[in-house]
Amino acid sequence: MRRYVIGNWKCHKSSDDGRRWLDKFATLYRPHMEVQVVVAPSLVSLESIAAHLEGLDLANVTLAAQDISPFPKGSYTGAVAADMVTKMAGYVIIGHSERRRYFHETSQDVLNKVAETADCGLTPIVCVESSDTLSQLAGLADIECNQLLIAYTPVDALNFKISESPEKVEETVEHIRQRFPAFPVIYGGALYPGIVKDYLQLSTLSGIFVGSSSLEPEPFADMCSQAALS
Repeated sequence: MRRYVIGNWKCHKSSDDGRRWLDKFATLYRPHMEVQVVVAPSLVSLESIAAHLEGLDLANVTLAAQDISPFPKGSYTGAVAADMVTKMAGYVIIGHSERRRYFHETSQDVLNKVAETADCGLTPIVCVESSDTLSQLAGLADIECNQLLIAYTPVDALNFKISESPEKVEETVEHIRQRFPAFPVIYGGALYPGIVKDYLQLSTLSGIFVGSSSLEPEPFADMCSQAALS
């Protein structure tokens, strides 16, 4: 089964910081044909990081945009349309709980972003917090999208920096897969190298979604290695 290790830098790292991170990561990383590594820098540094990554030529490593506009190109001041990042990224994070909490994004916003992302040939990484969020995203079934990842990111794990137990994650992932059987599901929430093995061993889980532990290349490379062994 294909595994995903996705690192979300959130609102951290300048372009210079990101390039230094990649240089160090390149010395630690050992590619595996069944593991896809995705790194999400800030939008403002995405183009610079993409150019640097291309020069490093790291197998099975690509980038994600942390967000995207729910609209196409046009008169939308401050927005970044999906087709503006297609040469820089292969994935887009959509519907993260921080976007919902701080930017008041709705489930309809999420669906619109998924549609825009899929139309441009990018892979959406759609974040869900609970079964309630799942019911609000029933419209995903109506969007033409052959490649989509669902990231289960429970709010309590993110807010309190305490991972949800593997047993609880497995229970929720099984529920998600019943609703959306065609899409791989990954888990994110207070993960670090010492515990990821317990999650990577879950047969229903297709990978991990890492926040704080992706800010340094050493722990992130460690988790990539563990995914290759799982």
